[in-house]
Amino acid sequence: MPADMTYLELSEDSGSAHKFYEVTVDGTDLTVRYGRIGDRGQVKQSSFTTPEKAKSEASKKIGDKVRKGYAPAVPGGRQKRSISRRQIVSTRSTATRAPILWRYASGSPAFGIFVDDDGCMVGNESGLITTLGHDATVRQQFRLPDGVKSIVADDGWIYAGCDDGNVYDLSGKVPRLAYRIAPEIDIYWLDIHDGVLGVSDANGGISAIDHEDEFLWQRPGRGSSAWMVRCDTDAVHHGHSGGVTSYDWRTGRELWHTKTGPVLFGWQERDTLYAGTATREVVELGKDGSRRQVYRCDAAVYSCATAEDGRYVFAGDSASSIYCFAADGTRLWKLSTGCGSAYSMQYHDDRLYIVTTDGSLACIDASEAAVQSAVSGTLPQAVDVKAPPRMAAVVPSTTVEIVHDVADGVVVECIDVGGRLRVRVVSSGYHTDWQVQFPKGIRETGSRYVVTGVREAARGGFYRTYGEVRRLL
Repeated sequence: MPADMTYLELSEDSGSAHKFYEVTVDGTDLTVRYGRIGDRGQVKQSSFTTPEKAKSEASKKIGDKVRKGYAPAVPGGRQKRSISRRQIVSTRSTATRAPILWRYASGSPAFGIFVDDDGCMVGNESGLITTLGHDATVRQQFRLPDGVKSIVADDGWIYAGCDDGNVYDLSGKVPRLAYRIAPEIDIYWLDIHDGVLGVSDANGGISAIDHEDEFLWQRPGRGSSAWMVRCDTDAVHHGHSGGVTSYDWRTGRELWHTKTGPVLFGWQERDTLYAGTATREVVELGKDGSRRQVYRCDAAVYSCATAEDGRYVFAGDSASSIYCFAADGTRLWKLSTGCGSAYSMQYHDDRLYIVTTDGSLACIDASEAAVQSAVSGTLPQAVDVKAPPRMAAVVPSTTVEIVHDVADGVVVECIDVGGRLRVRVVSSGYHTDWQVQFPKGIRETGSRYVVTGVREAARGGFYRTYGEVRRLL
């Protein structure tokens, strides 16, 4: 008997909804495929004891989608929509050239940057993420399925938001799928704190998502084109066309709203937020919404960052210039990048790292002596860094090494809970009823895995795995 397939679409001329939902019943097997129109999408499969039960469940799912506005359609009838990207016209700066120590050409415009004591990472619009050491050597490359929106750290984990609607964990040897974002959300920016994911979107909305991809809440926001989201222990801070709004991370209750110019980027320190705006300012706010300081630039601000605790404030503008300000708002210097406008930036150990419109990751000597030398006309010889010609970029994987003994690891098990795959710790000494944040693409019902370790989330109530994952047989 041939399989019975129902294909539905929801597409709005105005708005971000452009998605499909396909249900196939083949005997006792039920397959659901869903995602953005034009993409392969995600697939979920389940089996039932009788064909009648499979058909009944399919009818429920189809009815639920129809009530939400989905309608029958023909696959391929509608075309895939392009991904929303920041439209930038970058002009050349007339300022003194910045003292660039080295630069790496990633190959396409780059938004994602991450810097710590171990090294730095750049992620570009072609999906390539490159890790370099502070000695300017290329160490590793990952290749994600689509463009990289941002790279963020959450304690010991590093995540990359991707234009395919997913978030990948980059902490291991291979990228693993960590979060699946709802396909109707057109991601502009994201941030993570203690496993809670904050996502700002093309329509100015804001969402908070827990460690199992379930929405804690969604809000339409107070503006549009929301390029800023920063998460901390207490709140999700959202920057959009109308300013900055803060929400309680648990409930989504609005805590405060402060008007600024349209926000194009955001940075945070422990007690402070910094919003780079289209009105040529970096606006410093307290985390109670109070305005503290304004740092004035000469063009729209595409990125900003600070030294520790706001000792210095840095900004990158649309004219390929970067700035440094004292905490009291005094402009200390303005320099030209020489490699495009800085989409993102981060300061570390007297160095300012920027990723730019031409795809460069540049390391700039931001020390007082180096800047003074640059202003007087003396610049270091910048080193152009190349990736080794035979270096292969590692792609996201669902392949897991198989082991036959536990050794020093922690054993976890994948179980079916109401049709959802969940993971629990099996090893003694842990809460066996707590969920475990675990890569999505490698979960299989009944399988056991050995992980390097698990760590209790600071908020409590669930564990997070770290290190390598292997299947136990």
